[in-house]
Amino acid sequence: MQTPRPAAAQRPRGRSRDTSQIRPFRAHPQRGSSFLKVTPSGLPRTDTARVKAEERLDGKFLIRCGDPKISAGDIALGYKQLLEVERGWRDMRQIIDLRPVYHRLEERIRAHVTLCWLALLLIRVAETTTGRTWNRLRTELQRIHLGTFPGPNGTFAHRTQLTIGQKNTLAALGLPEPPLIHAAQPAAS
Repeated sequence: MQTPRPAAAQRPRGRSRDTSQIRPFRAHPQRGSSFLKVTPSGLPRTDTARVKAEERLDGKFLIRCGDPKISAGDIALGYKQLLEVERGWRDMRQIIDLRPVYHRLEERIRAHVTLCWLALLLIRVAETTTGRTWNRLRTELQRIHLGTFPGPNGTFAHRTQLTIGQKNTLAALGLPEPPLIHAAQPAAS
């Protein structure tokens, strides 16, 4: 059996809102007024004028320095270099797959950090020389394989043919192409 629908006069009109749970919006002491404002009825609304004013500043940064002798260009360059250093540390953890290694001897700790730093340096040199990211370079260069083929006359190691992209990458880095035949051993008689 279906429940009868209430008559139009019995249905509530509009939405009733419980405004007791809405806390008043306060302006941030350093950033100025909020993007939201509370209407006289107590409901939050977006301050569109404030949003439009802030859109003019999108993509612009305010940087400051304690030394008044440094030019604005040098300060900006320093911040860009700082971003690159931070990216480098992230890459050491992700791309190079640097994980916590628990060494006990100081020389082993130093050797581990030095090797990771050298790996990152080689990555950065390859990226700046070729103008491509390490992930793309690694993906392309990992397609070079060396296969060992045994036969009745002996065993030899042969690499795959290089693609144009691989040849261009090796040329940009100033590296010679690896030999086509890596090793050959005649069969024992």
